[in-house]
Amino acid sequence: MAFDLSCPCLIIGCIFASLAGASNVSDVYLPLWKESPGQFSDYKIENRKYIINLWLYPERLGTYKILLNKTAKYFAKFSPENEQNILWGLPVQHGWQYQTGRLADPTQSTDCGHKSGDQLCISVDSWWADINYFLSAMPFLAAVDSGIMGISSDNVTFLPPPKDQMNFCYNVSSCHSSFPEVMKKWNEFYQHVKSHSSSFDDLLEYLWAAHVSSLEVAHKNFHSRLKYYSKQEADFERSWALFVDYLAPPLFPTTLIRTYEFQKELPTRMLVNGDRAPFISDFSGFQNTVLFAVSLLHKVHKYTGTLSFVLWKTLMKSEFARKLFLEILEFILHSFG
Repeated sequence: MAFDLSCPCLIIGCIFASLAGASNVSDVYLPLWKESPGQFSDYKIENRKYIINLWLYPERLGTYKILLNKTAKYFAKFSPENEQNILWGLPVQHGWQYQTGRLADPTQSTDCGHKSGDQLCISVDSWWADINYFLSAMPFLAAVDSGIMGISSDNVTFLPPPKDQMNFCYNVSSCHSSFPEVMKKWNEFYQHVKSHSSSFDDLLEYLWAAHVSSLEVAHKNFHSRLKYYSKQEADFERSWALFVDYLAPPLFPTTLIRTYEFQKELPTRMLVNGDRAPFISDFSGFQNTVLFAVSLLHKVHKYTGTLSFVLWKTLMKSEFARKLFLEILEFILHSFG
C-alpha cells in the first residue's frame, strides 16, 4: 500500500525536477502572441456577431488573449501584471502544440499546419487540436455566458471545421445543448472568479474541475485520432493525458511562469518510430526524463487498475499532504533554476 501511494508522487516529483528552471517573462510569451487578436473588434463581424475561426492558430490564440485580458482584474489581488491568472496554462500549452507541429494534419493528406504549406492552419484530424478545442471554445464561451466578456451570449460564433462538424459546438447555446456538464463546470468557475471572497485555492479547485470535465468528453470523442500517429507519439498522447489528470488533485497552479517552467522541457518535435526514451539523441536529458517518467506513470496506472490514481486522489484530499507536495515541487523548481 505504501508503494502505491508513493509511486505517483515520486514519478511526478521526478518530472518536476526535470522541468525545473528559471526563465524571464519575456521568454515566456507564446509564438505569435503579440500578433494575435487582443479584442473582439479584431475579428470579422457579420450580422452583429463576431466570427472566429478556431481552426487558425492566431484566431484561436486570440480567444485566450481576450480571455486573459478580460479576467485580469479578478486576479490583480494575487499579483501584478496578471502573472497569477490561472488561465495562462491554456494558451501556454497551446503554444507548445503549435511550436512542435502537433496541430498539423497527422494524416499528411493536406498541408494544414505544415511548414511547407499553411503553417497557421489547425487540422481537425489532429488529436492535440481537437482536445484543445474543448479547452478553448468552452472556457471562452462560458466566459461570454457569465458576463465577464462584456458582450451578449449570442454575439459570438465559431466557424466549423471542414469535416466532423457534429463533434464540436460553435456558440453558447449549442455548447450548452451538446455539452451541458462541461459548460456548467466552466460557468461555476467564472462565478467564483467574479466573487470577491474566492481564495486562490478555491479558484484552482473549480478550474481543475472544469478542465477535467472538458478532457473527459474530448478523450471519448477523439480517441480514434490516435491511429494517425506513430506508436511512440500515440503512447505519449495517452501518457500525457493521464499525467494531466494526476495534476488535478493537488491543484497545480497553472500560472504563467509555473506552467512555462513545467512544460519547457517537453518534446520539441513529434515522436517517430525509433524514439526510445531516455535514449533519444536529439532530445536533452530533461526531455528524455520527462518522456520516460510520464510513460512510467501510465504503466503504473495501467498495472494497478487505476488503484494508484484512487489512492493519489485520497492522499491529496489531505490539506497538509497537498500543500506539502506543492511546496516540495516549488522547492525543486527554484533549486534547479
